[in-house]
Amino acid sequence: MGKNIEEIKTLKGFMPRAIKYARDMNEDFAEGLAGFYKAIWADREGGLSLKNKHILVFTVACSNNNTESAVKILSRLKKFEATKAEIMDAMMMAAWTGGIQNFTDFSAVVLKEMERLGFE
Repeated sequence: MGKNIEEIKTLKGFMPRAIKYARDMNEDFAEGLAGFYKAIWADREGGLSLKNKHILVFTVACSNNNTESAVKILSRLKKFEATKAEIMDAMMMAAWTGGIQNFTDFSAVVLKEMERLGFE
């Protein structure tokens, strides 16, 4: 397994499906995709924190009505000590950008998972 792939497994804590599928196709393609992940999730001085990056992707997932992804990201937000208020702000921004119907669709599932994860 290539260097980028190993680093992504360490950084993310799991092997992203996209990299696994890419590796099934071609090792070089998987390495390139892993390098893309590395660039996005790198902790750069003066850049967004990993918590803020996860808040952003959570907001986008909610905005796109991708509740499965939003629920998975909540676990990461818990790990990075995001507050309930930060998550609620992100959900409101998702309602602003994705529309009230998307908000109605994702909010029940997300709020239930937040309760399960112990966000207070």
